[in-house]
Amino acid sequence: MVVQDAHPVSVHSANQLSLTASLIESDALRYTPSGVPALSCRLEHESTVSEAGQSRQVKVIVKAVSFGVVAERLAAQHLGSCWQFQGFVASPKGNRQLVYHIQEFISFPEH
Repeated sequence: MVVQDAHPVSVHSANQLSLTASLIESDALRYTPSGVPALSCRLEHESTVSEAGQSRQVKVIVKAVSFGVVAERLAAQHLGSCWQFQGFVASPKGNRQLVYHIQEFISFPEH
């Protein structure tokens, strides 16, 4: 019988997410108590992917946050604009909902 730790931690864990999405909602730029710019927003991703040999339409709205210079840059973008986002996912304390933490974004031309 093999018993595994209920919460294994790996030194080689990865939590990086690259997502092409449109900025569909953006709150006003705010500042943390320590003065760091912060922005909450929602992103929308649509694509067709292959799963188990079948085409599948994917549409998802993602709750996201950004901080610092990235938040200031994102706050200046137009709603509906499409970007390639880089970041990680986390859950706020006491909450199980995932939030995408945007660490960088670059322009992504729509086809």
